[in-house]
Amino acid sequence: MRLILMTGKGGVGKTSMAAATGLGCAEKGYKTLVLSTDPAHSLADSLAVELGHEPKMVRENLWAAELDVLEELEKNWGAVKRYITEVLQARGLEGVQAEELAILPGSDEIFGLVRVFRHHKEGNFDVLIIDSAPTGTALRLLSIPEVTGWYMRRFYKPFEKVAMTLRPVVEPIFRPLAGFSLPDKEMMDVPYEFYQKIEHLGEVLKDNNTTTVRLVTNPERMVINESLRAHAYLSLYDISTDLIIANRIIPDEVSDPYFEYWKRNQKEYRDEIHENFNPLPVKEVPLYSREICGLDSLEKLRELLYGDEDPSRVYHRENTMRIDQGKKGYKLVLSLPGIRKDRIEISKRGDELNVRIGNHRRNIVLPQALASLKTDGAEMEGEVLTIMFREENAGGKERKKKEG
Repeated sequence: MRLILMTGKGGVGKTSMAAATGLGCAEKGYKTLVLSTDPAHSLADSLAVELGHEPKMVRENLWAAELDVLEELEKNWGAVKRYITEVLQARGLEGVQAEELAILPGSDEIFGLVRVFRHHKEGNFDVLIIDSAPTGTALRLLSIPEVTGWYMRRFYKPFEKVAMTLRPVVEPIFRPLAGFSLPDKEMMDVPYEFYQKIEHLGEVLKDNNTTTVRLVTNPERMVINESLRAHAYLSLYDISTDLIIANRIIPDEVSDPYFEYWKRNQKEYRDEIHENFNPLPVKEVPLYSREICGLDSLEKLRELLYGDEDPSRVYHRENTMRIDQGKKGYKLVLSLPGIRKDRIEISKRGDELNVRIGNHRRNIVLPQALASLKTDGAEMEGEVLTIMFREENAGGKERKKKEG
């Protein structure tokens, strides 16, 4: 299955681009699903059809759906939700309040991933296009496999072993005092099974032959800057971007003096988009004279955006991370476009390398060849960060060689 994630700053037109891309894939004969995971759904408005949680056929080869977090939560998290509700009710909360609070913050991003995993596993579609939330939320969603894996390895599994060992001893005393039972193994296994699904999807997201992100931007300073940051953070999580869509370009035929300032600014920003995102291909879409709503207007957008091309193709293959072997050890090479080296923090603990850029952090689980080595400095050349690894006593061996 081909997986395309469409994202960008709120209001740049990513939903229209996702719908038009889905239309183009369907016309090429691919069974295509456009799935909205944005909490503020607008896919139904863009297609001008009513949509629900389950895929609905919009036209031949094209289906669409809008994620219902509550329904997805009940399917995947029902046992945990009921247990949390029981705990909250035992602490004196009313039934409705307890049920509402049992829905954990951030559930929409997590269950969006689970829904994507299910469609990928079932394989009922050839192309899955995700109309995701604005970039900030989308980046949180795409980082979930990495972050969840870290917590599971460090905290959850050790805690589960201790809890299951102590439960038979503590439960007879705990239940009368607290008014609810300690979680049993079946309930404790639910989060881990949940994590396993997300972990598998994480592997799919990093396969740049299967999954790519398409960034939608506008020729405006704030929007471009956010798009550049998003590209860098996606690279940090080893997720490939294959196309930039610059939307709402004022056409040359617009000659009204009111737009002269905007046209001059846009010319400068368009040049910046092409230069700063190079070598990624950039497609430009003009500002329409009316809203893009319904299949007819989306068909015109599809024609303008892709022409006779196959929208499901991978337009550019980014190698966001690789490992090279040298004479003195190994090098981990990360592509971090648009990031200054003074914003990058690196640390290694055991078999994990922590790379932090601002509020975004990735814990890279190192392969065995690197896990046993120590870091030996890092350098930033252009947009490429290279982290060197060597054996603990490699420096001592070299000194002894020179002395001999």
